Amino acid sequence: MFPSLAHDRTGSGAPVVLVHGIGHRRQAWDPVVPLLAEDHEVITVDLTGFGESPGHPRGSRHDVEAYADHLVAAFASWGLERPHLAGNSLGGAIALELARRGAVSSAVAIAPAAFIDWKGAGAALPLVAMRLGALAVPAPLLRHATRGALVRRLIGWPLYAYADRHDAASTYADALAMKRARGFERTAIACLRPVVRPFRGALKAPVTVAWGTKDRILPYGQMARARRLVPDASYVTLEGAGHVPMGDCPEAIAELIRGAIASVEAGRTAVA
Repeated sequence: MFPSLAHDRTGSGAPVVLVHGIGHRRQAWDPVVPLLAEDHEVITVDLTGFGESPGHPRGSRHDVEAYADHLVAAFASWGLERPHLAGNSLGGAIALELARRGAVSSAVAIAPAAFIDWKGAGAALPLVAMRLGALAVPAPLLRHATRGALVRRLIGWPLYAYADRHDAASTYADALAMKRARGFERTAIACLRPVVRPFRGALKAPVTVAWGTKDRILPYGQMARARRLVPDASYVTLEGAGHVPMGDCPEAIAELIRGAIASVEAGRTAVA
């Protein structure tokens, strides 16, 4: 039995599903949604155990493959057949897995958690610190603390190159999402598998991998490993962007996704 995933839908046109990273929520994509919704139906989703979605069913795994299974079931319930998809971090690893299965028409993987090396495993410590801090601080104190610019910069530093762009309300909501993330630890452990077993395999859909040069969670250098292991993908460098670049450069992210969709849709039109 697959969980029913919380999601929002807006716009019209070729559908694209947007997937967040570990400990985050679908609102991570808010800066990008209105830009994409000018041309596409946009679906933002909370992964199992995150945001407003229910936790994992009893006995369910917390690995990338399980999250991909949940999304495929969600596609069917939403009336989508092989939508386009973009994902960040954990969502990027899921995007790659769905492209390997041929379950999506195109995939954009932004800083995917699929090529972590030993150095990258150490760099993920700020994310662990964010989780521990969110668990330790009561929600009312979190709300009060995030009113301060310095606290917002500290919370946003691992995720964004420009943490100052995020106001108290969004920073508090992000911290609360991290605090309430069910299954965070089991998912985080499963996400370390690429240290010894990185993503590889034939792709059944076009893939674009994008990485910010100021990524403080999964360092930009991991893109070199991705190039070696998945040479058939396209690669894009996001200059000056952090781990969650949807907040750093939303216009560039929207254009990247729009371009990936357009190349596929143009081919379909030509065949028709």
